[in-house]
Amino acid sequence: MTSKQKRKIKNNLVGYSFILPNLIGYTIFIFLPVCFSLILSVMEWDGSRNPMVFVGLENFKRLINDSTFRISFVNTIKYAIFTVPITVVASLLLAVLLNKKIKGIAVFRTSFFFPYIASLVAVGAVWNMLFQPEYGPINNFLRMIGIANPPRWVVSTKWAMMAVIIVSIWKFMGYYMIVYLAALQGISPALYEAASIDGANGWRKLRYITIPLLTPTTFFVMMMLTIQCFKVFDLIYVMTGGGPGRSTNVLVNFIYNSAFVKFEFGYASAAAMVLFVIVLVVTLIQFKGEKKFVKYM
Repeated sequence: MTSKQKRKIKNNLVGYSFILPNLIGYTIFIFLPVCFSLILSVMEWDGSRNPMVFVGLENFKRLINDSTFRISFVNTIKYAIFTVPITVVASLLLAVLLNKKIKGIAVFRTSFFFPYIASLVAVGAVWNMLFQPEYGPINNFLRMIGIANPPRWVVSTKWAMMAVIIVSIWKFMGYYMIVYLAALQGISPALYEAASIDGANGWRKLRYITIPLLTPTTFFVMMMLTIQCFKVFDLIYVMTGGGPGRSTNVLVNFIYNSAFVKFEFGYASAAAMVLFVIVLVVTLIQFKGEKKFVKYM
C-alpha cells in the first residue's frame, strides 16, 4: 500500500471512531428493536415464556376490522390537522414579535420557551386542574364573561381532544419559536430598510420578505411537527389516558394498550409497523412537495 492509501485509511478510521459511540447506541436501542418489532408483527406472543406462533398477515387483517384502531387513526389525523398549522403560525408570530432589540426581551423569550422544557407530567396535571369543569380558572373566566355552560374539557368526549390540542400548542410553540428566531437572525436588515424606503408597511415586509425567506425553516418545522403529532402519547396519557371513552385514543395509545395492557405483543407490533409506514409516507410526501411548497411561498 502506498503512503497515500495508508493515510486515507487512517483518516477514515478516525472518522468512524467519532461516530462509533452514536452508531452503537442507535443499533442497540433503535435498529435492533425495529427489526425485532418487524418480526414480531407476524407472530402471536403474550410476552411470556410461551413460544411465538407464526400467524402471517393475520395481525394486519385484524387491524383493518378493529374499530378501536380506526378511531385511533382518525383521532391522530384530527390531532395533527389542528396542531400543526396553529403551532406553525403561533411560533412564527411569536418569533417576529420577539425578534426585537429591546431591554428585557430575553425574559420574554425564556418565558415562552420554558413550557417546552417543563416536566410533561407536571404540565398535564396543572392543565387538568385549569380545565376542571366546575372550579377550574378557565371555566370560571368563561362564566364571568357570560358563557353560562362552558365546555367540560377533558371529561367531555366532544372537547377532550381540543383540550389536548390547546396544551400541545402551548407547550411546543416555544421550541419552534426559537427555531424561527434563529432563522430570522440570518435575514439581512438591509432588505427591511430597502422595503421601508419603498413605503412598505409591517404586513408587506412580513408577507414579501420574512415569510418567503423563512420557507425552508417553515418546511422543517411542519415536517417535524407532523412526525411529532403522529407519535404523540405522553401528553394524552397524562391528561386523558385516551378517554373519555375513545375520544382521545391515538395510535400510540392503541399500541401501548395492546402490548402492555392486553399483552398482545404481536398485534401491537403490527400496529407499530402501520404507524411506521404512515410516518414514512407522510415524510416522503413532504419531501417530494418541498419544491412546490417553496415555489408557492
